[in-house]
Amino acid sequence: MKRKIELLAPGGDIESIKAAIIAGTDAVYCGLNQFNARNRATNIDLEDLNGIIHLGHRHNCKVYLTLNILVVGSEIPFLISLLNKLINTDIDGVIVQDLGLFYLLSRYFKALKIHASTQLNTHNEGQISFLNKLTATRINLSRELNINEIKALALTGHKNNMSTEVFIHGSYCISFSGICYISSVLGGNSGNRGRCSQPCRDRYLPTLENKNFPLNLKDNSAYFDLKELYDAKVDSIKIEGRMKRLDYVYTVVNCWKKQLQSFYAKNRLNTDNSGLYKVFNRDFSNAYLKGNINKEMFIDNPRDNSIKHLADINTYATNKKMEQDKLALFEEKKEITANVKNLIKQLSIAKSPLTISISGNSGVPLKVLVKTPDISFTVLSKTNLVPTKKNSIAKCLTYNFLLERLKAVNDTEHTIQHLELEHLEKDLFISFNEITSIKKRLLFILNDSKEMIDPIDVPSLNKNILKKPPALSVLISSQKDVDLCNKTCADIFFQLPNGFKNESLKLLDFFLKNKKLIPWFPSVLIGENYRAAVEFLEQVQTKLIVTNNTGIAYEAYKKGIPWIAGPYLNIVNSFSLLCLKKNFNSCGSFISNEISKYQIKSIIKPENFKLYYSIYHPILLMTSRQCLLHQVTGCEKHTMDEECIQKCEKSSSITNLKNQRLLIKKTAGNYHSIYNNINFFEYRYC
Repeated sequence: MKRKIELLAPGGDIESIKAAIIAGTDAVYCGLNQFNARNRATNIDLEDLNGIIHLGHRHNCKVYLTLNILVVGSEIPFLISLLNKLINTDIDGVIVQDLGLFYLLSRYFKALKIHASTQLNTHNEGQISFLNKLTATRINLSRELNINEIKALALTGHKNNMSTEVFIHGSYCISFSGICYISSVLGGNSGNRGRCSQPCRDRYLPTLENKNFPLNLKDNSAYFDLKELYDAKVDSIKIEGRMKRLDYVYTVVNCWKKQLQSFYAKNRLNTDNSGLYKVFNRDFSNAYLKGNINKEMFIDNPRDNSIKHLADINTYATNKKMEQDKLALFEEKKEITANVKNLIKQLSIAKSPLTISISGNSGVPLKVLVKTPDISFTVLSKTNLVPTKKNSIAKCLTYNFLLERLKAVNDTEHTIQHLELEHLEKDLFISFNEITSIKKRLLFILNDSKEMIDPIDVPSLNKNILKKPPALSVLISSQKDVDLCNKTCADIFFQLPNGFKNESLKLLDFFLKNKKLIPWFPSVLIGENYRAAVEFLEQVQTKLIVTNNTGIAYEAYKKGIPWIAGPYLNIVNSFSLLCLKKNFNSCGSFISNEISKYQIKSIIKPENFKLYYSIYHPILLMTSRQCLLHQVTGCEKHTMDEECIQKCEKSSSITNLKNQRLLIKKTAGNYHSIYNNINFFEYRYC
């Protein structure tokens, strides 16, 4: 019998969650109105969450909650309050990006299973070890990886008792996740804070290649690659789309469920993916998965491709026939929506209703009988009931008193529908502690024999009032600038490339000759480039590094090399600093340029820990594994290859309709990047 791969579906609202369930999904991920990376989706209210969990579990569907944004200091108290509620639910996992939240979960809220968000851009073995130390149970791998890279990381994950999740259908991002700042810089809407406005999908002034949407990629679809994913030992396959409607969710989940069933039962795949074209799509590509990064991944239109696809696959003799088919497709979409809405009427997120009957007389134990639609049970007090004395401050067991004392039941998947006291003698008393004991035992049984956890107090952090004057550091990326080391007492950081493997020996020789230089590791180091970077780290014998990659951070920690967290690790709160210091012995960290000076001033650093802030630099908007020049200036090569990474040096620009010019830069040994046309400059010390 084949092992089962989890099919994971998006749930932007309650209707979409229900649609995914009736289509046969194994799990659904959804977000609350706060702390999730799709703030523009409808999302769900906290009071509905237990009902959704109850519905999902009745249909063998797991429910994961997205808490996958960076959390600023002022939000931490609200976050802790939320975690104290979540810890007593049956949520199957929480999806996390922020390292401070990792710290809180792994230290104080250990009952919650942690899934590492795709926003962490996990693409090498060291990052998996880093996340494993933070007690993550699942990793959502980077969307840019090919099947061989996925297979290697899935193996590493399993060795660390971690499952792997791979994105298999829906919108591609042009940028590596987590290191995209274009929405933040151009419009003040941070993707890392859940407010991405998708300027990569915007129209730009026509390029030299006559493209109007030069950053717009087709959608991802690995529909015909299921066997390769299965053979790679992937544990969960994820459909993107929390911004999509219920008809989209139902159709895509239904198509993928049928594909899985065919593979399990017949060991073959369906060859017809026409159903996927009947809902929103930008056409499809599996180029990243195949390791074939090419021009065909782009499409010069970000809108729904359904009608165009219909025209492409048919040769129409007349416009009338084409219009008839268009109308038929619109009618089919309406019918799908109507059918799905009709099917989901039978699904309710109402909590399981309880009838609680309380009875007893003076001199005997209090009896609490609980009935649910499925079970009934009785809880008895350990002490006997006694009459309430006159003028006593002790409260009688009245309806309102007992309802207040038992209201915690309503914070579970159950709700008190009836509270009956007909067989309870009047004016009786039992101790407050005994009522609390009854409540806990009742909740224990309702919670599948799991103890309810009392609210956890997270200790406040003490501010270190010792102030030192700021010191200046400099980052260079050209070996021609190395003579700066002899002209300044400032620390000199040297930017290392993404394409490490072919340059590591030259770089090692360069650093051994210039021992004052401090290596600065990039955000993305995949496969052989990561392994070459680790080997370089072992041989360079440096006394300090800066890294924007948590895989290198883990290796530095393991080797006892002092390290500083770079600005693209997106550190925005005090608990993230504690995470770096206590778990990985970091000696310092850059604070993200995305947060305000007021948010920075609220950050409390650990003892013997340095804070860094970049005050002048080109503003990185995004980094991409794709060639950003294909749609702009064109390229004689159809497909990206290793030579492109190592040798290509080109630059160009695109201009949006607000007349904002964005600079595209490709340097030897690095991926393509886009920069703002003005530099970041902050002359005040925060």
